[in-house]
Amino acid sequence: MNVVIFAGGVGTRLWPLSRKSSPKQFEKIVADKSTLQLAAQRLLPDFSWPDMYVATGSAYADIVRQQLKDLPADHVIGEPQMRDVGPAVGLMTAILLKESADEPMVILWSDHLVKKEELFRKILRVAGEVVKKHPDRIIFVAQKPRFASDNLGWIRFGKKEETHEGISFYGFSDFQYRPDKATAKRYFGNTSYAWNVGYFVTSPRFLWKQYERYAPNIASGLLQIAKHWGTGQFLQELTRVYPTIEKIHFDNAILEKLKPSDALVVAQDIGWSDIGAWEALKEALQEATDKNVIQGNVWTTDTRDCLIYNYTDQMVVTIDVGEMFIVNTPDVVLVCKKGSVGKIKKLVESWSGTKHDHLT
Repeated sequence: MNVVIFAGGVGTRLWPLSRKSSPKQFEKIVADKSTLQLAAQRLLPDFSWPDMYVATGSAYADIVRQQLKDLPADHVIGEPQMRDVGPAVGLMTAILLKESADEPMVILWSDHLVKKEELFRKILRVAGEVVKKHPDRIIFVAQKPRFASDNLGWIRFGKKEETHEGISFYGFSDFQYRPDKATAKRYFGNTSYAWNVGYFVTSPRFLWKQYERYAPNIASGLLQIAKHWGTGQFLQELTRVYPTIEKIHFDNAILEKLKPSDALVVAQDIGWSDIGAWEALKEALQEATDKNVIQGNVWTTDTRDCLIYNYTDQMVVTIDVGEMFIVNTPDVVLVCKKGSVGKIKKLVESWSGTKHDHLT
């Protein structure tokens, strides 16, 4: 079984830690390793390095190779221009179609936290066996919700269709994208809904058929690139053709068009969190809602419900502070109310092309 870890994107929601020069997936956010390194590490020992591929931007390909020294160098695919997730997933599908069309493939993301790693690996392994049994299906791996999130997508599933090694597979119904707060509360109270975390297992042949059916223009360009995979012309064709491909999200290009009969759902508590934003990172690491999450040289007095990250030798001291996000880096200090972290991305994007662009 092959695994593709996507490590693209800048991660403006995690600014000022995440920058264009070194996006969040290459930073040590929760441990002494980057989230990319953690994503690859949690697959071992059930997967080997030759089973893994990493898709990233061409500007970050060398960083990936430096951080994942055991990964085959040619398994790092650097996109010359970001064309969103639709073409990115399609490119890797086209490559694996040529490598082994019926060998199950796993799609994962590099900026997530998965605490129950053994269960996670088991789900992937069993899902791979189910894909071999049902090669015309895509299996979505979903997280049982911990709260009524209106910042995440949800997936609705139906009755249990089969069980293997204690892992239940349910019929797929549909996706719901970032509902309002009231709807999120309703989903949270309904056991037929789970968080859609963007993980899935399928075969390259089946997924490629969906590209040919629903995104034929994208498929045509990607096939033109992939036919040179494994040759000296691959990078040249990738650089020439990929920037001309339509920019579209994977959800819009493929997922929204899938029929219920095309998919199955595994909904388990794998301890998943999207740590690509400060509020999500705090939720993932906090012992309780009103507890602090602290990293670095920090001293707190009468401080509650704060995230304080200090990436300098200088001490950060807080007194009588609550519900704040404080991030200290060598060139930027972020101080933000907990309820205002959604404004970070807009601020950073507004600096593009200005005198503050170097800080983004």
